[in-house]
Amino acid sequence: MVKIGNIELGEFPLLLAPMEDVSDPPFRAVCKENGADLMYTEFISSEGLIRDAAKSVQKLDIFEYERPVGIQLFGSDIETMGSCSEIASKVNPDLIDINYGCPVKNVACRGAGAALLQDIPKMVKMTEAVVKSTHLPVTVKTRLGWDENTKNVQEVAERLQDIGIQALSVHGRTRVQMYKGQADWTLIARIKENPRITIPIFGNGDVDTPEKALEYKSLYGVDGIMIGRATIGNPWIFNDIKHYMKTGIRMAPPTLAERVAVCRRHLEFSIRWKGPIAGVFEMRRHYTNYFRGLENFKPFRMRLVEGMSYDELDGVLNEIIHEYSEQVC
Repeated sequence: MVKIGNIELGEFPLLLAPMEDVSDPPFRAVCKENGADLMYTEFISSEGLIRDAAKSVQKLDIFEYERPVGIQLFGSDIETMGSCSEIASKVNPDLIDINYGCPVKNVACRGAGAALLQDIPKMVKMTEAVVKSTHLPVTVKTRLGWDENTKNVQEVAERLQDIGIQALSVHGRTRVQMYKGQADWTLIARIKENPRITIPIFGNGDVDTPEKALEYKSLYGVDGIMIGRATIGNPWIFNDIKHYMKTGIRMAPPTLAERVAVCRRHLEFSIRWKGPIAGVFEMRRHYTNYFRGLENFKPFRMRLVEGMSYDELDGVLNEIIHEYSEQVC
């Protein structure tokens, strides 16, 4: 049984990675319904939360159906991160996660996210400040290092465990790699093999099929797998992996009707969370992914993107079922 603090996650948990503009409550809802064992919010700026910025505050929204769920924070100032952790703890998530892995320029070049991989002493102090400021378990998500010459994640794992984190997720690329090339899990395996490491170690990067999930579990000995981009338009991947690991057989792919049903449910959650205008707008980035593979889909995609109400969009979704009922999605 894999545990983070007192949170029981099963024998081999599958985690939904925190993804900006993707892993909001509506998306987390459909992932939870399709087998995700632990999920995280989009990353929240500590500076934004301290300033009470509306976008940062809204990201604190969590719901009972999501549990266990963690709030992920990022920032460059140690004191601010500690204060931010106190604020986040008050909304009663199951854990607090620190982002030391985001590679994007407007985060890393401001001294946050993966930038901390260039200053391990500061990373340790910041993590210690967060651990001391909350009664909740603290976890960390990071990368192998800043670049090929500074792959220091093994040192990071030991030092962060020593000051109190209770799980570590590692993306198998450096910051310089961004999302290019193939993720390297060999260093993740070495962390897990280290006899000093007792906390759960989760691997992240390039797992996009049940076969690969089982292969990586066997090869690298991780305690669980965190999945990000492969979940977009495909929240079924969690149950698909679980079924394959149990039986050695892949589940049948979702039918078009099932894709439409989950897309509709996602839309309903989005409207319920953000309201009839913002909720409709936020869904626009998801339609292409839900209906990937349908031939000549552009006219329907345009109607979905341009739709302004639930009723209008619901009508388009019904038309999609009728138009493509004989196609394999």
